[in-house]
Amino acid sequence: MLSILGFLMIFTFLFLILTKRVSPFLGLTIIPIIYGVIGGFGLDLGKLMMDGILKVSPTAILLLFAIIYFGIMLDTGLFDPLTSKIIQLAKGDPLKIIVGTAVLAGIIGFDGDGSTTMMIVVTAFLPLYKKLGISPIILASVTIMQIGITTLVPWGGPAGRVASVLHLEPNQLYLRMLPGMIVSLLFVVLVAYFIGLKERARIKKTNNGSIPIAEAGIVDAAIENAVIENITPELLNIKRPKLIWFNLILSSLVMVAIVLEWLPPGILFIIGTALALLVNYPSLNDQRERMAAHAPNALAVVAVVLAAGIFSGIFKGTPISESMAHTLVSIIPDGLGQYMALITAIISAPALFLIGPDGFYFGILPILSETASNYGIDAIKIGTASLFGTPFGIMGPLVASVYLLINITGISLGDLHKHAAKWSVGIFLIFIIVGVFTGIISLW
Repeated sequence: MLSILGFLMIFTFLFLILTKRVSPFLGLTIIPIIYGVIGGFGLDLGKLMMDGILKVSPTAILLLFAIIYFGIMLDTGLFDPLTSKIIQLAKGDPLKIIVGTAVLAGIIGFDGDGSTTMMIVVTAFLPLYKKLGISPIILASVTIMQIGITTLVPWGGPAGRVASVLHLEPNQLYLRMLPGMIVSLLFVVLVAYFIGLKERARIKKTNNGSIPIAEAGIVDAAIENAVIENITPELLNIKRPKLIWFNLILSSLVMVAIVLEWLPPGILFIIGTALALLVNYPSLNDQRERMAAHAPNALAVVAVVLAAGIFSGIFKGTPISESMAHTLVSIIPDGLGQYMALITAIISAPALFLIGPDGFYFGILPILSETASNYGIDAIKIGTASLFGTPFGIMGPLVASVYLLINITGISLGDLHKHAAKWSVGIFLIFIIVGVFTGIISLW
């Protein structure tokens, strides 16, 4: 009976999310409470929800201050010299421009915010693409492929969701994903090189063996049919070009400390945010403005994570999840149980694409993890495997940021899928292969 109740809870959540009748925050908060009362756990719900919130609080703190920190770094103009240098090195060569797109998107993408990466990369390169006659589909495809990889950092959305559901540390997931991420980032650069060779040959043929030199700056770039506008005086006023070395060293130290686990990631970003504000914006009013500017994005993410704590607290604190897992175990053939990590990885790509990250991570992943535990497979392996499909799933119609990308590049979602899907499947396979070698996925 509890198993049926649990599946009804999951289906209700998925239905309401996919039909956009409620937001993820409302769905994660209200639905488990309703089903918890129906299941007869009303008197225990307060403690269960608080336990769930306490377990996800480190993730919430990490995401809160990571979003604010990287927002401040973007405000200071930390990435502007890198962007300018890549454009300068490209010198109008289609091959260098497309490879430069991959490199810039791969580096800036480590802020964990796909929308910000899209804005910076498209602002820099779309004028060059248009002047040379390179299809914006290539710009969009290369950018989205890199974002699908870099969004797996601990302060990114996917790792935060998985960590909050399975009660893990985002850094645990990141360290296991890092080998596959490195290989995949290099793979996208190689894909960009391959596409660039074809574009160089095509443009040379079109222009009788020559390539027109295109020059475009970042600040004065005029992007036709796009929502990005020139940088305003207000934005220029908050840049801190004279402090770029301080900001670069500070950011590098934070990244190294996270990988080497010197301190908890959330604490590192709290310290990093405080130092960034103190040095870059010593005025109290400026500090308030920078915090207020990035608070809406941070609050939206943190609210969902805390709501996920309520959901997982009720789901895992009652016998509901265990009962559902026993039901699935009775259905899954004995010989397939040991492959639950592989099964999770394979399911993740189409599930993330079709039902979106909220539906998959909050609705399906808990069941897969609970089922895998019956076969002795750790939650960290299932959580890591569930992230493998992100590079493909990030292009799905339920991912909001993808609409920003197609809007500012002026292409259709279908065209993006046609051009990028095959390469994204390649990234997905790379993660699985690396997962086998690192022991995340067991084939025997």
